[in-house]
Amino acid sequence: MIQAVVFDCDGLIIDTETPWYRVMAELYEERGQTLGLDLYARVLGTTDAAFDLIAYLEEVSGAPVDRDAAHERMRTRHAALMREETVRPGVEDYLRHAKELGLRIGLASSSQRVWVEKHLRDHGLFDYFDVLRTADDVQHVKPDPELYLSALEALGVAPEHAVAFEDSPNGTRAAVAAGMFCVTVPNTLTAQMPFDEYHLQIPSMADVPLPDVLAKLNETKSNA
Repeated sequence: MIQAVVFDCDGLIIDTETPWYRVMAELYEERGQTLGLDLYARVLGTTDAAFDLIAYLEEVSGAPVDRDAAHERMRTRHAALMREETVRPGVEDYLRHAKELGLRIGLASSSQRVWVEKHLRDHGLFDYFDVLRTADDVQHVKPDPELYLSALEALGVAPEHAVAFEDSPNGTRAAVAAGMFCVTVPNTLTAQMPFDEYHLQIPSMADVPLPDVLAKLNETKSNA
């Protein structure tokens, strides 16, 4: 029986990832390079520590990059693009239904807490969550399962009684490694990427109500 739901943030609740890809791709294009999705997938859902995209750009272009200037310009460009973004369809319905069903609700994000809280508060979603776990709370972010395991411990729910909602391959790997059910909801960017093991994939939370998702997962468990 599912007792808790744990959500990713970036790319799942609100699509911050597609704008980040756009601004990084623009930096590559300025230097005559192309940022392929296979390369960008190495940092998607995790942190830049997984792969240094700017160091790689310096290597392939043969020219140094002023990191401070590049980061500042990308932040400004990303903020402008984010003004066009809203919460992904169906997200708040899922959170509301989870509350109505008496489920514990957590969040596990590889981003910093200040970033996560800002987006949740800006969109009126912060109060839905019982537990937040971010990069500030763990030693290892996704695809390591530590974020999910930490969130589940705080929620007081065993992994086999929880479901993670993810948009990225790295996040999916983390949830599955934690022993949870995992439902993938790819965004515009990650829909173009291959996913590893997951239990269910849906195009949008607006397409399949949460009770239907939980019923499918419980059926999967019963048939296992």
